[in-house]
Amino acid sequence: MRDAITALQTLRDLVERNARLHGDDVHLQFGGRASTFRDFAMRTKRLAGAMQARKLLRQDRVAILAMNCPEYLEVYGIGEVSALAVVTVNFRLAPPEIAWILRDVTPRVLFFEAQFCPVVATSRAELPSVEHYVCIGEPCPEWASPYEEVLASAAEDVDAALRPASDDVTAILYTSGTTGRPKGAMHSHASMLASGEAWSYELAADIGDKVLLAMPLFHVGARTQGLALTFRGGTMVVHRGFDALEVVRTIERERITQVHLAPTLVQQVLALPDIDRYDLRSLKTINYAAAPMPVTVLRRALERFGPIMINGFGQTEGAGLTLRKRYHLPDGDERDRRRLASVGQPNIDTRLRIVDELDREVPLGTIGEICLRSPQNMLGYWNNSAATAETLRGGWLHMGDMGYVDEDGFTYLADRKKDMIISGGENVYSREVEEALMAHAAVGDAAVIGVPDQRWGEAVKAIVVPKAGAAVTSEALIAHCRTLIAGYKCPKSIELVAELPRLPSGKVSKVSLRERYRR
Repeated sequence: MRDAITALQTLRDLVERNARLHGDDVHLQFGGRASTFRDFAMRTKRLAGAMQARKLLRQDRVAILAMNCPEYLEVYGIGEVSALAVVTVNFRLAPPEIAWILRDVTPRVLFFEAQFCPVVATSRAELPSVEHYVCIGEPCPEWASPYEEVLASAAEDVDAALRPASDDVTAILYTSGTTGRPKGAMHSHASMLASGEAWSYELAADIGDKVLLAMPLFHVGARTQGLALTFRGGTMVVHRGFDALEVVRTIERERITQVHLAPTLVQQVLALPDIDRYDLRSLKTINYAAAPMPVTVLRRALERFGPIMINGFGQTEGAGLTLRKRYHLPDGDERDRRRLASVGQPNIDTRLRIVDELDREVPLGTIGEICLRSPQNMLGYWNNSAATAETLRGGWLHMGDMGYVDEDGFTYLADRKKDMIISGGENVYSREVEEALMAHAAVGDAAVIGVPDQRWGEAVKAIVVPKAGAAVTSEALIAHCRTLIAGYKCPKSIELVAELPRLPSGKVSKVSLRERYRR
């Protein structure tokens, strides 16, 4: 696919193309604010110029800690129009987790929203790399610079020394690791352009379209879905956060054509008691992403929205697979219904293999690890060469998910090699939660699994063995976890038991636990 856009070597080329060809068209709507492609190009170049004025050099890092807002996309824009790399930080993480990411990636500038000032203030002593703090909104602390003042005082653009190249890192997006430490996936200008092109194709995006982004912009999903519309000259309509009622009101009012929502969020929209009173006929595509959707929910969605559903499957490190609209047939034959449980077929720029533990391709229908080769894939992990070599060995992205492919090229998830739980569209790794539980003085052993949940898709469940003679409650353990990890990672329920089932090797048998607590 890259031959189709050889004129676009970097995201800066895309920014300048849109400013030239669609300059007066709306690039972004947020609340009552709207800005054009020309506005965006001007402000992001000035913001990048402000970074160069502060002596930042090629591939230095700029981090942002914020909820969805126009400034978020402008900070992303620094990495689009210059050779600086933008690092997004999940605002839902606990303060120790946020500090760890910032220490790992060593940014020289940290943009943050005023509401996160207490978190940043308590971490400053642990962040020697950060030379400049920039506050979005008010009140701005005395040790930071106001966002608009930084932008107003800047040069109009960076000079040639800071112009980007296609293989420069434009963004570092952190995702949880199997060892409990997050890993920063480095994406180049080339990989993000490839993502924008591939998803504009899958979404059938065009100039004049509008995508509603209610999921957080620190996620690769919201980032690439927005980029897909930008790639075609369409408009991003950004919400501060997800609110089911505001989603349907906005679709009706703004004539939204594309929506990106995790399956659990689609369920919340469908659960609105007055959902049928809204005119949602402008919608062309709903990408529910992240995981297969329960067939009962999918049937309801198709009845309400029409045949416009797709499921895009990938991860922070790369993409992608898509279950396309024509395969959403809950009332079809047995083969049609089986496909609804799949994550689709490879995108047009993606090759797929299923391999065994020696990276040998396995026959159709045989379970193995899902591997992708795609221009959308990351360059590697920041500051983690060992994980990079393991994940990208042989030039293939080893996703860590186990699955199989049928005779028609549809991919089905069988299990998660990394013990990942998808809860409400968020990835939760069991090892990280187990470590938080084991940090409690009364816990002797712990195992964490995902269990079916009507609202969240999967809920985090912990099975805990207290130490001999220790007294502890489930409520106390959940409260303890909240001091160490993000709230969405914490167990929704905890079972206190005398012992955990084990395999002959001595390892905990999570297969037995999942079977026990599946009902």
